[in-house]
Amino acid sequence: MRKINTVTVVGAGYMGGGIAQVLALNGFKVQIADVSIEATNDALVRLEKEAKEFEDQGLFGAGSAKTIMGNLTAGASLEDAVSDVDFVMEAVFEDPEVKKEVLERICASARADAIIGTNTSTIPVKVLVDAVTNPERFLTVHFSNPAPFIPGVELVAGEATTQEVIDSIKDLLVRAGCEGAQVADTPGMALNRLQYALLKEATLIVEQGVATKEDVDTIVRTTFGFRLGFFGPFAIADQAGLDVYVKGFRTLENEFGERMATPKLLTDNVDAGRHGTKNGKGWTGDFDDDTKAAVIAYRNKAYSRMGDLLRELGPAPKGS
Repeated sequence: MRKINTVTVVGAGYMGGGIAQVLALNGFKVQIADVSIEATNDALVRLEKEAKEFEDQGLFGAGSAKTIMGNLTAGASLEDAVSDVDFVMEAVFEDPEVKKEVLERICASARADAIIGTNTSTIPVKVLVDAVTNPERFLTVHFSNPAPFIPGVELVAGEATTQEVIDSIKDLLVRAGCEGAQVADTPGMALNRLQYALLKEATLIVEQGVATKEDVDTIVRTTFGFRLGFFGPFAIADQAGLDVYVKGFRTLENEFGERMATPKLLTDNVDAGRHGTKNGKGWTGDFDDDTKAAVIAYRNKAYSRMGDLLRELGPAPKGS
């Protein structure tokens, strides 16, 4: 595994700038590059201002702004900024043609062994890889917005991407305080397929007059959304009971048909006697009595603390 120590982020807007902050805060030497030296310098000023504001607000620890600015610099040009770094992160507009043009420029000036990542939320590696020389070093490294505060990162390897490159990026993410999850090279990957599926169903509920937009948002944030900061959907289903979910799906399938059909993965587990934590056999693993008690205790503490946090912060501001 190659150790990454130097990084250039190409595209210093809100997304790219946030990625640069995360890496600089955690000890990486980072350059940013944008469409012009003027735009790059303006971005550096903005990032310093933001870092100080985050520190003043208690969102970054004391001394964080100084650390970031000690590790973050503006490249004189894209070509100069990528010429001798271990990892180049492309974070420009979500447009395949724009990304391809930028990736070609990066490859023309970067070291032949430099790892190259793209921050895209929906575009597959296979769509962009033709713009990259030495494609074994290319992959998607998808941060979420706002990058300084969202720890999860999707990783997508292409057909040519080597395991050494994947391992190097996973190591970078750990050192940056992030959590990486590797998914297949498909449009939307995992994050946005899940996110878009929820939004699609939410809009249908509003269009059908089942609930208002305001009430849908209230339901999501105060019920299952309340849990999602601590558990994913498989773990939540284990705690509720997989057999209970099968019965619920049957009701929905009878009303909505194939769109809400009972998942085979779910029925296969229930048919195999895996009902979740209540019988010690779930699809996230097996649970003895001590583990079940620990999960329940963690869950109750997590949800209680979440309630405390929301009461402390108060309601989110709303548009007029």
